[in-house]
Amino acid sequence: MLHPSLIENVLTAALATGGDFAEVFMEDRTTSSLGMIGGIVEHALGGRDYGVGIRIFNGVFAVYAYTNDCTADNLIKVAASAAQAIRGQTRDIVIDLRRAAIADLHPVLIPPNEVGKGRKIEWMRRAHESSMAYSPAITQTSIALNNWVQDICIANSEGLLVEDRRTYTRMSFNSIAEAGGVKQGGYVAPGAHAGLELIESMDIDWYAREASRIAATMVGAGYAPSGKLPVIIDNAFGGVLFHEACGHGLEATAVAKKASVFADKLGEQVASPLVTAIDDGTIPNAWGSLNIDDEGSPTQRNVLIENGVLKGYLIDKLGSRKMGMPSTGSGRRQSYQFAPTSRMNNTYIAAGHSTPEEIIANTEYGLYAKTMGGGSVNTATGEFNFAVNEGYIVRNGKIEEPVKGATLIGKGIDVLQKIDMVGNNLDHGQGMCGSLSGSIPVNCGQPMLRVSSMTVGGRKGE
Repeated sequence: MLHPSLIENVLTAALATGGDFAEVFMEDRTTSSLGMIGGIVEHALGGRDYGVGIRIFNGVFAVYAYTNDCTADNLIKVAASAAQAIRGQTRDIVIDLRRAAIADLHPVLIPPNEVGKGRKIEWMRRAHESSMAYSPAITQTSIALNNWVQDICIANSEGLLVEDRRTYTRMSFNSIAEAGGVKQGGYVAPGAHAGLELIESMDIDWYAREASRIAATMVGAGYAPSGKLPVIIDNAFGGVLFHEACGHGLEATAVAKKASVFADKLGEQVASPLVTAIDDGTIPNAWGSLNIDDEGSPTQRNVLIENGVLKGYLIDKLGSRKMGMPSTGSGRRQSYQFAPTSRMNNTYIAAGHSTPEEIIANTEYGLYAKTMGGGSVNTATGEFNFAVNEGYIVRNGKIEEPVKGATLIGKGIDVLQKIDMVGNNLDHGQGMCGSLSGSIPVNCGQPMLRVSSMTVGGRKGE
């Protein structure tokens, strides 16, 4: 990383035109990606990316610039050029960087570079074989294993100087089933802020069969009915609906501009009393966890909704200035090429007191969304549209036939208020979240829960 004296010079150049805060974000990232299709290795890629981002504030006005030419002359040139967009009151500049120590909550037992490609390919081939053996309906598999190690250093004009190393590992399993000319996919992709000990301890065969189970089950399913129905959403990645339909609306990016249904609602009842929602960046080795956010602040456990009452937002440094509220350690970015903004880490609805069996048994007729897919959301209104990857009809308190093609439609704040049962089986699923500051790892979590009435898009008359 850069020498502290050079960083101080860059920060000084960034503040020369009257900015009141400057920040330097340095990143050195190595990546490894293996992909296998049909048991054959299709790609084996690796790379390294190194660069520096420079950000300047003047009040609530912000300027961002980045470069991968990290020579001293160029960094000072980039900082001075970015500063030309700032016109503030100049002052004497004294930068006194003080290195901060951080607690490492995410130990790595097996660094990715300690395992050769041959061993990784053995894991992937085993997954392929287990997927194909699950059912004659499985016609294709796609397996991927991705690692990256991100070394960062963050310094700012307030004197902060902090470094961190982040190691991520994820393995994805994708199976395709075919019957009668119809194809359906099944997908699972566990990941962690950890090394290859994740794969060593993983039940690879179970995940491979699970992807195939979803595909083989859904390929023979009929189409989902449409209309307003009770909907049971299963745990783990079922939390993606809250993440997208509500979580983004709790980020300062939207709240500060009043472009969120949750703006100016602190202390108000915005959800069922059964709902407590949390974003926690401190869960050890969780996919969305960090020791520090991308602005150098320690991550923390942020209670967003407690017993249905809105308690807080997710706030970054710029959002803090705009909202007059403290940062929550929620500034995140994909890389040095992006300015950070308020983002989620591990966002989930807390466990309730009902068992999954009670939730199913108390539903006379409805849709059981076992696994969720992708969707879209308008953060200003909370309106969403989500696909159900694996669905079933619940009839007379029992899970019955599988159905495909279901879509969940509604408004996030309405769904929160209609949650009438919350299970005790909290779990998390892993995903990548895209927003203004790029694509980042996040956990989406919840226990099984039931929404008393929800619009389901399907086929009338089915």
